[in-house]
Amino acid sequence: MAKNIEPTLKLISVYLKQDKNTNFVIPEYQRGYSWNITQCDKLWQDIEAFIESDGSDPYFFGTIIVDCSEDFKFSLIDGQQRTTTFLLLLKALLLRLNKIIKNIPNDEDSEALKEGLIGKRRKIMSILYKAEDEEIPAMLKDFSKAKGISILENKSINEIYKKEVKAILEAIDFETAERNVYKFPRKQKDNKYTNQFRNFKFYYDKLGEKPDSQLNQFANVFLDKCQIIEIRSWQIEQAITMFNSLNSTGLPLSDADVISAQLYSNAGINKDEFNEQWEQINKLASKLNSHKVVNIDAILTQFMYINRARQKEYLKNHSVDVTVPGLRRYYTDIKKELLNDPMILCNEFMKITGYWEAIKDYPIVKLLLKFNENAKLYLAGYLSRYEIMEITEEKILCISECLIRLFSILELVDAGYSSKNFKTFLFGVNLKFVDKNIPISDIKKDFDEHILNSWNTEAIKGNILEYDKNILVFLNEYLYAKIKGNKFDFAENVNIEHIMPASGRNIETIRIDANITDKDEFINMVNKLGNKILLEDDINKSISNEWFKTKKHTSIKNKSGYIDSQYSIAVALTKYPKNTWEKEDIDISSLKVAERIVNFIFQK
Repeated sequence: MAKNIEPTLKLISVYLKQDKNTNFVIPEYQRGYSWNITQCDKLWQDIEAFIESDGSDPYFFGTIIVDCSEDFKFSLIDGQQRTTTFLLLLKALLLRLNKIIKNIPNDEDSEALKEGLIGKRRKIMSILYKAEDEEIPAMLKDFSKAKGISILENKSINEIYKKEVKAILEAIDFETAERNVYKFPRKQKDNKYTNQFRNFKFYYDKLGEKPDSQLNQFANVFLDKCQIIEIRSWQIEQAITMFNSLNSTGLPLSDADVISAQLYSNAGINKDEFNEQWEQINKLASKLNSHKVVNIDAILTQFMYINRARQKEYLKNHSVDVTVPGLRRYYTDIKKELLNDPMILCNEFMKITGYWEAIKDYPIVKLLLKFNENAKLYLAGYLSRYEIMEITEEKILCISECLIRLFSILELVDAGYSSKNFKTFLFGVNLKFVDKNIPISDIKKDFDEHILNSWNTEAIKGNILEYDKNILVFLNEYLYAKIKGNKFDFAENVNIEHIMPASGRNIETIRIDANITDKDEFINMVNKLGNKILLEDDINKSISNEWFKTKKHTSIKNKSGYIDSQYSIAVALTKYPKNTWEKEDIDISSLKVAERIVNFIFQK
């Protein structure tokens, strides 16, 4: 008879601690490790906000589903991204503890702190290396004893860098880890590292900013106050079914579910009116969510940001406090009086939802939505100046461009949104966004000065030349169309077209014709911004792997080319003086793109 499932609320430190013979396993069918700085920064902000709130209850990091059908194997059905990230964070914390423990003096004043830090180190080593207390002193003297001790076995056929976590966990210090991990050829700065090492480095750097006592506090909170629900199943089919059920039903309750229940309770004799209003908000938010604009929780979050800015709640002694309370805590505890009149609050939610419905098809808004999710918080703050019927694309163009400029930099630099040049600045400027008496020109001046004073033009230009992702392809198309006085917009089915194809049946010949002999160099070249444009899906499918000459001029039945596109750069390429597209052409094009984007960011 199959065992019943076992859901258990556990501290993360207890969940991660395995015995000598047991490992976490990432199954063959799982995706590769995909968390990047954005997700790690969010986890960091959550922990920091919990520390700042001085909460007595533990902090909850969601549900993890484990298949235990194979002896000594804990297969991660749901939770491999978090589990891997927790281990990387613990390793970064261990290395920081090792550094400061060495430097703390052996005096009476420091004795308690040092003992506390040593205790945290002992607990982390017992997790990462399955070490008993009596084994730890020998391991600290000879760290080679940590090698070969496995806690996470990665069997995923989608994970290219299976040894990366092992190389980091087995390193005696940060420098050894950096030396032993994989590095992408021809990449610069942090772009040369895998997600695993970049995330580990992110936490190592963040922890390095903390003084000794704060590091001890962080370690204490993460090890002894952060929890997950571990659900164990002894049948793989049961575990996967449970995973699909949890994700399809939206369990556990969202913040919006909890807040709406409280509003309903407070509606009194107006419950029917409240239900009708909330249904309208939910329906419109669901429609917007289907277009990847906002969902209901985002609407509630945006009002929280607007209200906090209006009331100057986070302005303390003329400085900005960027600590953000949890959504549920804000509405049900900090500002619980907001729930006393459900209809007034619903009107605010409806207004924000109406803003997004009104602007969702503006090309400049569609472009902004390609960037970091947090950009929406501040555009919503600016929109709160207006009634819905007053909003036009012209009124939001300048502010949208300001936000795009700043979030373009975030896309390019090795920093998270939580750093002072982003979050702190935006919190300050949001106080002006919500105040309709402050001219747009004053706000734009704030952005101009902040960007000019915080970043170097040549450094940003260099980062653009190294950039190999896709968001800035959209920005480049927008800027080119604007310079040429052409209309700009893009449809949901737009593709990123590689002018020199990245794959296909002719790829070897195309690579040789382009004077690129090295395969690694070819991969680097085809992913540069100068080799990417926007193109309609049907045209892209028709010609994506053809030679440049064919792409330029094709316009026959059942086969379209650049000449048939609505996108300005594709059309301009039909007049390109050469019929070949080589390494030199990509370099020249990339430089033009870099200069175009730099001029926009720094308003040259």
